[in-house]
Amino acid sequence: MKKLLLVALAAVAGLFVYRQIQADRAEQDLWTEATDAVPTGSGANV
Repeated sequence: MKKLLLVALAAVAGLFVYRQIQADRAEQDLWTEATDAVPTGSGANV
């Protein structure tokens, strides 16, 4: 019974870590998109 509880706890911890990594990647992608240099000739300075 203890082994089953330990496996379940490890699975929950692994899921939490996976979701945190995905959230960090999404935030990094958002910052990258928001702070990208605007290419010249795109009409952004109109």
